[in-house]
Amino acid sequence: MEQNSKTNWGQFVPLVIVFFFWGFVAASNDILIPVFKTAFNLSQGESQLVSLAFYIAYTVGSLIYMGISVLMKQDLVNKIGYKNGLALGLFISALGTLLFYPAANTGSFALMLSGLFIVALGFSLQQTVANPLAIALGPISTGSQRLTLAGGINNLGTTIGPLIVSFVIFGAATSGPSQMSIESVKIPYLVLGAAFLLVAILLKFSSLPDKPAIVAESNNQTESTKTSALKYPQLILGMIAIFVYVGVEVSTASNLPAYMEKNLGFLTQDVAPFISLYWASLMIGRWTGAVEAFTEDMNLQKILRFIAPYLAFAVFLGVNKFMNHDLTPFYVYGLIILVLIFADMASKGNPARMLLIFSILGISALAVGMATDGMISVYAFTSVGLFCSTLWPCIFTLAISGLGKHTSQGSSFLIMMIMGGGIVSWLQGTVADSIGIHFSYIIGVLCFAYLAFYAWKVSGILKSQGIDFDKKISGGH
Repeated sequence: MEQNSKTNWGQFVPLVIVFFFWGFVAASNDILIPVFKTAFNLSQGESQLVSLAFYIAYTVGSLIYMGISVLMKQDLVNKIGYKNGLALGLFISALGTLLFYPAANTGSFALMLSGLFIVALGFSLQQTVANPLAIALGPISTGSQRLTLAGGINNLGTTIGPLIVSFVIFGAATSGPSQMSIESVKIPYLVLGAAFLLVAILLKFSSLPDKPAIVAESNNQTESTKTSALKYPQLILGMIAIFVYVGVEVSTASNLPAYMEKNLGFLTQDVAPFISLYWASLMIGRWTGAVEAFTEDMNLQKILRFIAPYLAFAVFLGVNKFMNHDLTPFYVYGLIILVLIFADMASKGNPARMLLIFSILGISALAVGMATDGMISVYAFTSVGLFCSTLWPCIFTLAISGLGKHTSQGSSFLIMMIMGGGIVSWLQGTVADSIGIHFSYIIGVLCFAYLAFYAWKVSGILKSQGIDFDKKISGGH
């Protein structure tokens, strides 16, 4: 089936709304964790059940999806259509937000976790549909960059999510302790549920295709003989890569409040701007990595690589200024962004090369964070967001390349592994209870080490199947 020669922006723009929702809710969990820890008197390990409940739902959702497909003897999304799949996923998430009302009124931690679980259950179906769809709405040569751009919109949600949720729970930013009420948690989630339903209706009547072209045409001559996506080594290794990538991305942020409160003496409500900076760092990196989706002019791309990240950084500063936060601690971060820019240029658009470079930088950032104290360590841990920023589209693109008719199935397997966000966060929290929160970030180092291995290994696997991203990218320009 012929691929689109240009990105279909009319279809792409409404699609990225759901990417925004994923980011808003996921990053807001980092504010809920310390709130629940205090309200329900939890240990650090127990507080990470918030992440575990949220991210394990992706696995459960993928298993339900595959189970229904087996019973139907047909792929569920192919049966109901991509637009209907997105709308159904949003409806399920809206149901989950309703549980926050009785959970807050009764002070039930279990009901809170159940609400988050159902919200993420809906996200699982949305992710299965939206990620390959973003790649399909244009040429495969810029599929990774298009997914990176969608991720940038996702991180607009992650940037403002913690700030809005923190404001609703704690009130305006103050220099002293604020009164916290667990009942205040229900308001933002009920509003979010209404937004889910509204967007579901809008997407239903949008121009998004119900049956898009197969995402990646396979160059592998033996593709027709393979009976399952699990027959492809790039997917098997990619599933592990998604697990550890989401793990290190989420655990770095979800354990940061505890580190800043316990080791540096921050108040809970004063941590929110730094959580926002962490998730804004992913937005900064993704806006940088997405420039190739906009233009084929190499000179313009070089200019945009410097403009895009600082434009995203300006969004972060503007939102925090609006929320009356002190911006003084954040200006120095502009220098760290230069590391991201030069790393992005060194990757030359090759997803495997980018994955390798950014994984090494992630290891370096965590090492600096564990070796230092004070604000230097905070900046180091926060910069992990920069180096995680483009890893999802890199891994996703590499893992589904060459799968042909098995692309949708492969996507579902990858979405299943988002559970790493909960399991690795819980693991780091448990390790923190034993050796201290500061050095628990060794877990993240191990995650990045596997990602570097995958970047090296998958290049050879794909080349043996006739897939060379250096040739694809050069051919695209």
